[in-house]
Amino acid sequence: MKIAFFDSKPYDIEAFEKYIDDKIKIKFFETKLTEDTAELAAGCDAAIVFVNDTVNAAIIDRLCALGVKAVALRCAGYNNVDIKYAYKKIHIFHVPAYSPYAVAEHAAAMLLTSVRRVHKAYNRTREFNFSLNGLTGFDLHGKTVGVVGTGKIGKVFINICKGFGMKVIAYDKFPAEGINYVSLNELFKESDIISFHCPLTKETVHMLDKDTVGLLKKGVIIINTSRGALIDAEALLEGIKSRKIGAACLDVYEEEADIFFEDYSGHILDDDVLARLISMPNVIVTSHQAFLTKEALSNIAETTMGNLKKFFENAGCENELCYRCGNIESCKKTRSKKCF
Repeated sequence: MKIAFFDSKPYDIEAFEKYIDDKIKIKFFETKLTEDTAELAAGCDAAIVFVNDTVNAAIIDRLCALGVKAVALRCAGYNNVDIKYAYKKIHIFHVPAYSPYAVAEHAAAMLLTSVRRVHKAYNRTREFNFSLNGLTGFDLHGKTVGVVGTGKIGKVFINICKGFGMKVIAYDKFPAEGINYVSLNELFKESDIISFHCPLTKETVHMLDKDTVGLLKKGVIIINTSRGALIDAEALLEGIKSRKIGAACLDVYEEEADIFFEDYSGHILDDDVLARLISMPNVIVTSHQAFLTKEALSNIAETTMGNLKKFFENAGCENELCYRCGNIESCKKTRSKKCF
């Protein structure tokens, strides 16, 4: 099996290197998968991609022409893949659950950092400034947290919040037992803290926009560790400037594709909205690192390689993303064989 691995970083290589042997060859490329770089997959049986790689119709056609039979996402989300167009052309796989704890714990860490001004205190004490002025936070206990999306990550985050004694309300198109669900508008109106844990689809793009910002409780804290485009970045910025939104904790950003995972410390940032958000004293931005734990990286590598091994052994794989039934992840047929 020959594999082209796109958008690779040192921590990716370390996690996947253990799977390289006489039967499996992996070519690691720092570049992202685009129409210009698809040729790098020539001679390969499969391509491994990440969240900011592009797998649109043109790239699917090119990969097929190059003989690539499968694309394995080393992530859960697949909004960057044209799943419908891929059907009957190239097989797509993902990693549905690598570590819900990693992402949920990062969301909680950002929340605590923001609420208790830990980042500001850290910078002060490094300059031997031990003043407490301006560092007043508030208790999480008793506050209402609204969780948008109650899949595996959302449920772990809910349990963390309950541990702090917070009141939890939630919104999800597919409710689960034991969770207090409300309408999305009610969640926006009632929550002191809102955390997003849902996938990016046509229905969820800009769930938080200029209209829904108007519904928010004054001073609300917004957390997003899911997908950047769930939030209209310009509407978020205006909400912060108008003091409607009290703080924002962002591990993802709507236009992150050409920015996150790269070092631009010696450059001028062209994205004015992101630059303005980062400049705000009540905004914390991390560069899509919520998934980044040793456990998660190990699980991602194991599942990704397992998906490809099953495929090339002509076996069905439960992690295949298929448009055959119109319901991409919950295919009605059994996964005892390939989707096509």
